[in-house]
Amino acid sequence: MANSFISKLPQVKTTIFTTMSQLAAQHQAINLSQGFPDYDCDPELVSLVNRYMQQGHNQYAPMPGVMTLRERISEKIQQQHQAYYHPESEITITAGGTQALFTAMAAVIKPNDEVIIFEPAYDSYAPTIKLFGGIVKAFQLSPPDFKIDWTMVKKLFSPHTRMIIINSPNNPTGAILTEEDIRELIAMTRNTDILILSDEVYEHLIYDGRQHLSMARYPELRERSFITASFGKLFHTTGWKTGYVLAPKALTTEFRKVHQFLVFSVNTPVQYALADYMRNTSRYHELIAFFQHKRDYFAGLLTNTRFKLLKSYGSYFQLVTYKGISTESEIEFARRLTIEHGVAAIPVSAFYAKETNHQLLRFCFAKKQETLENAVKKLEKI
Repeated sequence: MANSFISKLPQVKTTIFTTMSQLAAQHQAINLSQGFPDYDCDPELVSLVNRYMQQGHNQYAPMPGVMTLRERISEKIQQQHQAYYHPESEITITAGGTQALFTAMAAVIKPNDEVIIFEPAYDSYAPTIKLFGGIVKAFQLSPPDFKIDWTMVKKLFSPHTRMIIINSPNNPTGAILTEEDIRELIAMTRNTDILILSDEVYEHLIYDGRQHLSMARYPELRERSFITASFGKLFHTTGWKTGYVLAPKALTTEFRKVHQFLVFSVNTPVQYALADYMRNTSRYHELIAFFQHKRDYFAGLLTNTRFKLLKSYGSYFQLVTYKGISTESEIEFARRLTIEHGVAAIPVSAFYAKETNHQLLRFCFAKKQETLENAVKKLEKI
């Protein structure tokens, strides 16, 4: 039996996030690698979850999600993007952003369908495409600005192109889509059956007065898009694994066919608590100033090191180059940084399918002020 078993994902290993977090723990390093806060969420939100547990909301939620939460999400999207998604038929609560991405791809990708992704890309995209028999068509973006050359992207299109995956603000680069990007995307998908999977989990983490350009804002894109979002990123609760998907009714119908057999439903008391918590809309509007302060503070500290910063317009990640420090590969340098200097980062090469060495690392700045200060003190010694 063991000899006849053939892996569906033979090239896939443990994710770089797990690998670097384990290495950080092993060497007692400060973990700026994996993207989660080291500070707690709002105690009021914890109290709300507990309240709904005490009230007995501890059994299965409805498969698409608790209605009050879906209604609150609908109101939020209408307020932010002037787009209406029906709570009953166009919004689904998921077990986090990655499950949302996986389910959307599972619902529509068939063998030999081609899916265009932009690298560096979140590492779940390509394996999921391959799992369902799809073909990854990767377009490599380059530092320092990671700008999309749509003329070159067009060359990846074929009669088999089924989907384009967009991620803005981008993990790991912090780049964001522009109005020019939106115009190109509309033009390239017009009069086609191409779907868009828009990963918008960092939608509220966007800086310097810029605006998040959601697919929801544009009718030509909205009609063909799955939009994924994450409450973990929104409210500092990544361990609760709660997110949602927006999609037109026809796409939502297909999404839920898979969703019901993948997780069926999502944590019930957390959903009720989130619905209550979202009544105060300032809670997510304030995130911009909160994280921009962290970004700017961390960037200021890093000026005392030999690392050079690339611009971060969104997300809670900061890319740095170590070209003036070492010629090592990114994974080698990241490992040595963790083991010898006590700070863990993610090599950006992990977000590309083909081996690259732009000599870039990704730091997460969603950390306490003292965590960032202690990390930079170590980095200053390099």
